[in-house]
Amino acid sequence: MNFSWSQVSARRLARHHLSAPAEGLPLAEVVRRMGSTHAQVMSAAELGLGLRSKGATRQSVREALWQERSLVKTFGPRGTVHLLPAEDLPVWLGALSALPSATAATPEMRMSAEQVEAVIAAIGEALDGQELTVDELDAEVVARTGPWAGDLVMPAFQGWWPRWRQVISVAAHRGVLAFGAGRGRKVTYVNPRIEPAPADSSLEQVATWFLHAFGPATPERFAHFMNAPKPLGRAVFDRLDLEAVTVEGRPAVVARGDLWVPDEPPSGVLLLPYFDYYSYAVGNDKELLHPGPAAERVMGKNFQTLIVDGVVAGLWHQKRSGSRLAVTVEALTAVDLDLLEEQVIRVGEIMEARPTLTLGPVTVGGHA
Repeated sequence: MNFSWSQVSARRLARHHLSAPAEGLPLAEVVRRMGSTHAQVMSAAELGLGLRSKGATRQSVREALWQERSLVKTFGPRGTVHLLPAEDLPVWLGALSALPSATAATPEMRMSAEQVEAVIAAIGEALDGQELTVDELDAEVVARTGPWAGDLVMPAFQGWWPRWRQVISVAAHRGVLAFGAGRGRKVTYVNPRIEPAPADSSLEQVATWFLHAFGPATPERFAHFMNAPKPLGRAVFDRLDLEAVTVEGRPAVVARGDLWVPDEPPSGVLLLPYFDYYSYAVGNDKELLHPGPAAERVMGKNFQTLIVDGVVAGLWHQKRSGSRLAVTVEALTAVDLDLLEEQVIRVGEIMEARPTLTLGPVTVGGHA
């Protein structure tokens, strides 16, 4: 079967609950269906999930995280912060902990295998039954391992971090570290005490979730999604029951029999947040998703995106001041103003603010 880009975008919008927000589904199930979600900018994660769940607000996401505990905030694919369903965490960790670890960039930063294991054990012990800030964890890890773990060798935003911190995401993938609720403005960590599931079956399950959310896709795109070697992506796909298809003539695969596409083409207006998975995890489809002027103005620049009829049609920015939310939209093509205003109102509802809309150029750069 040859999928048109219109069919692919309509299918992904539907499976991400962007063409029709989910009604009555737990947020954890929404996250599962969209293949996980970025959370390095927490307000972006809250907005992205709110757009996908009817009536949800940022408070709904916080309740799922810190009261219901149905979502977990941790280091996911590519070592970046994600929200994952708590029920699926053993599978995710089984897949992530099976991937090759990155080598430190400089000799000064490098750690031996024994040192890595010592730090992971120290993190697990330090967080056992208590929630610590990263500075508190610094002291605990150094006390349990040795002064070498505290050497300031990691370049940071305005200085240097201690050596052990390069292992934080590895510790998360081993199941001994996740984010806590925080202490004021300070980030905290906890020990979720999760045993990763077996690697092979976990990688296959994560690949199945990936194909549901982002298929048709390729094993190379899955490898990129996981920050894994391409041969590993191909090996995982070789173990799955897949069906060869094409997208605008390009080879791809779907799970066998998963040829469903919506009856109607993509339509509507969306204001997607930073790093949203609809516009992020597209691989070789980036050019199709960013037609015309969007290719030069938006593609690869980490802006919040204006989506019109399934493709990027501009960018937007929000600035909060108390209960007010100033939304600026830079449209690169024609956009239905009534639909745009409805979307701005929905953004305000999710973010629990009173929004205003300005049409004009976005003068700030993309997110780092």
